[in-house]
Amino acid sequence: MTKDPYNFNFLTIDKQYDEALLKEALVDNVIKLLMEFGRGFAFVGKEYPLPIEGVTERIDLLFYNLWMHCYVVVEVKVKPFESRDIGQTATYVAIADDLIRREGDNKTIGLIICKSKNNVLAKYAVGTSKEPIGISEYELSHFLPSPKEIEQKLSEQDDINQEGQKT
Repeated sequence: MTKDPYNFNFLTIDKQYDEALLKEALVDNVIKLLMEFGRGFAFVGKEYPLPIEGVTERIDLLFYNLWMHCYVVVEVKVKPFESRDIGQTATYVAIADDLIRREGDNKTIGLIICKSKNNVLAKYAVGTSKEPIGISEYELSHFLPSPKEIEQKLSEQDDINQEGQKT
């Protein structure tokens, strides 16, 4: 169901990105994201609310897979995978099963997409969950230049222009 890593090279974001910026960039490029996920994925929502007795938990990204007939809870992490990420995702999967899964739908699946992971730790963490959860890394290669890099490029261009004016 999952691939590892996911190629998010279609995104161009700041090198100092955080989780909110990454999610926003993914949603802004939802068609490319769906193609990267594979066939049958339909986007349901970002920060999808799960109201539980006065508390609202929020799924980073929620999809429905038309081929597998199930919801897919996606948690986006801008840090390396940590074992506690399994507990958060498993909770969201269980709540989604109770609140949004309908008759005829298969069990909800969880997917943690993280900057990096220790494969052995991930294997043990997934093994502790009764919920179906996958863990995949993502790759990014297109970053916006930092203000310092822009300033440096402008300074270099000024130097080139000044040299050209001297000749």
